[in-house]
Amino acid sequence: METKRTADERFANLPDFPWAPNYVDDLPGYEGLRMAYIDEGPRDAEHTYLCLHGEPSWSFLYRKMIPVFTEAGGRVVAPDWYGFGRSDKPVDDDVYTFGFHRGSLTALIDRLDLRNITLVIQDWGGLLGLTLPASHADRLSRLLVMNTALAVGVHPGKGFLAWRDFVANSPDFDVAGLMKRAIPDLTEAEAAAYGAPYPDPSYQAGVRRFPAIVPITPEMEGADLARQCLGFWNQTWDGPTFMAIGMQDPVLGPPVMEKLRQLIRGCPDPLQMETAGHFVQEQGDVVARAALDAWS
Repeated sequence: METKRTADERFANLPDFPWAPNYVDDLPGYEGLRMAYIDEGPRDAEHTYLCLHGEPSWSFLYRKMIPVFTEAGGRVVAPDWYGFGRSDKPVDDDVYTFGFHRGSLTALIDRLDLRNITLVIQDWGGLLGLTLPASHADRLSRLLVMNTALAVGVHPGKGFLAWRDFVANSPDFDVAGLMKRAIPDLTEAEAAAYGAPYPDPSYQAGVRRFPAIVPITPEMEGADLARQCLGFWNQTWDGPTFMAIGMQDPVLGPPVMEKLRQLIRGCPDPLQMETAGHFVQEQGDVVARAALDAWS
């Protein structure tokens, strides 16, 4: 498998992201592929915050939430999906499937033996993370959910299709520029950090593929698994849940999140982030503190 590995110097001087990466390159089924992840806080912490990013971001997205969780005594694990961040990047678009990504997640959870997980999810972090009950239900204890969905094979609407088509027709995807447009108060240094993993289009196969593999029809890979997990979240789940909604998100905003809230048993009224868009974690310190307060 031909892969790319972004040079370390691309990640020099990341703003407000001082944490050193950890690496694993022998996950079962992924031998030889190096996955990067942040692992901060005591290994024996009562709560482990598993922070899963989406498209087209990487663990840098959680820089405002990580210190809140660690200051509360938690352990924070924030992986970069293959194709993103500091993780290796297969160059063949076809490598990236729902099962490829989900398998890497479950393999990492098993390798690190993560338990008592507070699942912190947004975008693809939710599409994948919300299927964990199919294999790891006993490891989940709390849920912090931001703009995402449980992808059970339902048509997502014109907004998503426009985004999917845009990415498919953008072989040289300007990640930094997109993030700057999506988050108006993002600094140039922060925008550059989001774009750091991708020095040229050959590093962007994972970014190109995520929108194309969202399970939007019943037969697509991942849809059946999500349907299996729907019953867990709706009928079995009894852990504390906190939901925050970036109200300016045109695709995964209030209507989608209200449907998800109704699916999650015991989910309280959400924290409405009036000025936040899709990338709610850019106001993540507010969200993290509000969740901890709600759970205290």
